[in-house]
Amino acid sequence: MKDEITFAIERYEQAVQRLDEGLKSVVDELDKDGVIQRFEFTFELLWKTLKIYLEDQGGECITPKDCLKQAFRYGLIKDEQLFLDMLQDRNKTSHIYNRTKAEEIFQNIKGKHYPIMSQLVHILKGGN
Repeated sequence: MKDEITFAIERYEQAVQRLDEGLKSVVDELDKDGVIQRFEFTFELLWKTLKIYLEDQGGECITPKDCLKQAFRYGLIKDEQLFLDMLQDRNKTSHIYNRTKAEEIFQNIKGKHYPIMSQLVHILKGGN
């Protein structure tokens, strides 16, 4: 199981790095759309990595929300609501039809979601 956890964390870390690259190179609306796509992908890896990690620790979760709540109980995440807000934005991304909502989600990714996604990489790799 350790190899599976290590592989999952590495994939998640690479996705976070790609999200960071996208955020640093935004020039126009098309770039912002690309960042939103990277965020979607990174969030999927986030919760699936938590699922694998938690199962190894004896926990069990099936849905993204379950995994976030369990991660909070296990002390992997400090602010459960920030991660639940991230889940809500992830769910909204498949329904974005107007520029204003897309801009709001982009700003959340840049200001709130990316920093805690990056911090979670460090925690999963054994840091605090």
